[in-house]
Amino acid sequence: MSSHFDIIIIGAGAAGLMCGATAGERGKSVLIIDHANKPAEKIRISGGGRCNFTNIYCNPKNFISENEHFAKSALSRYSPEDFIQLVKKYNIDFHEKTKGQLFCDGRSQQIIDMLINECDNYNNEIRLSTEVNGIEKFNNCYAITTPNQTLTADKVVIACGGPSIPKMGASSFGYKIAKSFGLNIINPEPALVPLTFTDSLKEPLKTLAGVSAGSRVENESISFDEALLFTHRGLSGPAILQISSYWTAGSHININLAPETDILKELKLARETSPRQSPKVWLSQYLPSRLAEYITSYIKQIRLADMNDKALINLALMVNKWHVKPAGTEGFRTAEVTKGGVDTKELSSKTMEAKNVPGLYFIGEVVDVTGHLGGHNFQWAWASGYVCGKEI
Repeated sequence: MSSHFDIIIIGAGAAGLMCGATAGERGKSVLIIDHANKPAEKIRISGGGRCNFTNIYCNPKNFISENEHFAKSALSRYSPEDFIQLVKKYNIDFHEKTKGQLFCDGRSQQIIDMLINECDNYNNEIRLSTEVNGIEKFNNCYAITTPNQTLTADKVVIACGGPSIPKMGASSFGYKIAKSFGLNIINPEPALVPLTFTDSLKEPLKTLAGVSAGSRVENESISFDEALLFTHRGLSGPAILQISSYWTAGSHININLAPETDILKELKLARETSPRQSPKVWLSQYLPSRLAEYITSYIKQIRLADMNDKALINLALMVNKWHVKPAGTEGFRTAEVTKGGVDTKELSSKTMEAKNVPGLYFIGEVVDVTGHLGGHNFQWAWASGYVCGKEI
């Protein structure tokens, strides 16, 4: 096997494969290494196995970073439409699910096969089940040590992601490499992750596990109008995953379970027009019946007519302004992505190269750029991989 390459990419995921194909198109000799025995496992499991591969409305506002401007260059140079054209080239059928989220009609393996084929077209070599023991720089060349041999390259790209979903082999290896070359790391945290409750709140809410409801979930800085899901441990669902990226330990979130309805106004009207109706039956027209039953279970009055204004206000607040203090998150075990990573101050936004370490690049999730739920993180992988591949 060859031991020297123009470029060695560590990580055969979304960003790494995109970078390899793009650099290969320019005639570069490329080796992609991954310790896993299969490439792009995050692509395979994403979107329930159908891969939410981009979002047609993706823009820099959909990303979190210490430097809110860093992602602008890459995202402008490789747009969702650019990736859509690649998908169409391979005749992969897809559809928009909601809010600009594009999914394969078939299985996510189609996207993996497409990327592998692109790499093959430009003679990329992919070596799986290959651990990297260390990376060192000698003059203008990099040496990558593996259990079987020492590889060399003019340039190295770190595309091995963050520690989210460790059961798939995810780790902090990319940060370790960055630190060994003196780069700063923004503290990695789990993002797009379910929130958990303390036992005092978790126990009574266990009866709602599996119930989903529309919602508006917000804190002091942002709000999301999407569904939430009650779990045995706390809350999940799109709205909760979104807000989790902005949640800090010890803080509260506000949940509106009927964001399109002024419940107090409607309750007062119903007390006049349907006074014999029970609170549970009335609330069930706005919420799933199990959730309506739970919320009204403490109410002693059998009929709306028996509820005074204070009772109506208390019920309305439980629906329109549920003030919740999560105990924590489920952590990296179930987090879809990692917030934080290689400090963008250390990198060129145009090439993804480390400013003080020529020939060393960082792309994808390993960088301190984290997208919202709904295809944005994949678009960052495509964009950062593409601009790196074009410039490397």
